Amino acid sequence: MRFPGVRAPKPLLPPDVERMLTERQRQVLDELEVLVAGEGLAELTMAEIAAEVNCSLRTLYGISPSKDELLLTVVDRRLHRIGRKAHEALDASLSALDALRAYLHAVNEAVQPTTVSFARDFAGLPGAKRLLDAHEGHVIAVTQNLLDRAVAEGEIAAVDTASVAHVLGGLGREFAHPQVAEAAKASPKATADALAEIILRGLEAD
Repeated sequence: MRFPGVRAPKPLLPPDVERMLTERQRQVLDELEVLVAGEGLAELTMAEIAAEVNCSLRTLYGISPSKDELLLTVVDRRLHRIGRKAHEALDASLSALDALRAYLHAVNEAVQPTTVSFARDFAGLPGAKRLLDAHEGHVIAVTQNLLDRAVAEGEIAAVDTASVAHVLGGLGREFAHPQVAEAAKASPKATADALAEIILRGLEAD
C-alpha cells in the first residue's frame, strides 16, 4: 500500500553510513537491538556493553562517539526495522480496516518486550523524546491515512480521523510508560493491541 505524503523519520544512522561500517560493527548493532528489546542497556557502561556483545570498545566507538548516541542509534534502528515490517504486513488485498489492524499489531511490537527500567532510563536521554515523537508521528500519519480510506470505503462511520489516529498511534507508547507498565496486568503490546481492537470495533459501520 502507498501513503502519499507520508514519510518515515530520517534514520540517525543513514543507510550510506551504515554500509561503510565493518561487517562486525553491523553484527554488533543487530546484537544490541536484541539486548535493547530484552534486558536493556541503559545501566551498563560502554565497557560492559562491549563485554555483552563480545567486541572491543574501539568497535563500539566506531559506531557512535558516546553511550547516549549509541543507545539512540540502536533504538532508532530497531524502530525503523519494526516500521518496515509493519509496512510489509500491508497486503493490497486487505480492506483498509483490516490493513490498519495488521499495521497497528505490527508497530506495537516496538514496546514489547522492552523492560520498564530501560524505558525509564531511555526516556531521560537527550534526544530520546524527539526520536520517539518522530516515529510516533509516522505511525499516526499512516493510521490516519488508513482511517480515511476506511471512511471512504464505508467500513467505519464518519469520524474525526486525525483525533482517532492520535489515540491509536500513541497507545503503545502510552502503555510502555514506566508508571503505566508497572501497574498494568498485561504487557504494553497486549494492552495496546486489545484497546486498539475495542476502538476499531466501536467505529465499524452498522
